[in-house]
Amino acid sequence: GTLPTYRPYEGLRFEDQVRAVLDQKVPVFSFICGIPPKEILQECRRQQIVLMGTATTVDEARALEESEVDVIVASGQEAGGHRGSFLKPAGESLVGTFSLVPQVADAVSLPVVAAGGIAEARGVLAALALGAEGVLLGTAFAVSPLSGASPAYRAALLGRHAGRTALTRGFTGRLARGVDNELMALLNGPEIDLLPYPLQRQLVRHLTDAAQKAGKDDLAIFWAGQSADLIRTDDAMALIDELASAVGSLAGLVLAFAGARRHR
Repeated sequence: GTLPTYRPYEGLRFEDQVRAVLDQKVPVFSFICGIPPKEILQECRRQQIVLMGTATTVDEARALEESEVDVIVASGQEAGGHRGSFLKPAGESLVGTFSLVPQVADAVSLPVVAAGGIAEARGVLAALALGAEGVLLGTAFAVSPLSGASPAYRAALLGRHAGRTALTRGFTGRLARGVDNELMALLNGPEIDLLPYPLQRQLVRHLTDAAQKAGKDDLAIFWAGQSADLIRTDDAMALIDELASAVGSLAGLVLAFAGARRHR
């Protein structure tokens, strides 16, 4: 076969990405891995763009509140994809969602949205009971054709190995959660030297792009949260209807319980 062609690394400028957000006047700007510069936050407020910052620890939630964001996403270590940690190394900031959410809810006065390991109604209701005012589901919607994910990615998430996830720096140079496969085992090996993020991602992409085209899924990257095995449908609207129905029938009881807990 033909060997992959090497493409030199071309970095993306964060300022250019933010300019696209501002030019399009998006209603919500959600970010991870830190707090944008003050001038960017000020311009978002001037344009009445809602700011959602991601915290993986209580200290990060407090830092986000001090920066005057509008909403805090409490993202637990169960979540798929990159850890959004920014005050301490990601490996030292691995707090579970249902431990993180009530602590963040007690520590800040802003609305808290729970993320990580939530894939169906039971998780949503539990997050609300713990003090969250909303939830974010990622992996559960990635399986939908509307997500833009490749057919191989969506098939992997609906397959019997999707629940076997692990954390790795090998895919990108930054700690992230994905489906545990041959590539992850190789790159998590003790003899492997890794480049810093995002250089490692650019290096690994030469392999994974070729592997995906060849149908070698065990050498591909499939980001996934720990609750992937709870996914039962690839119909995004059906999932939304199911969640709305379940939460609507019990939300009053759940929110009353959460309020009582927070104000004891």
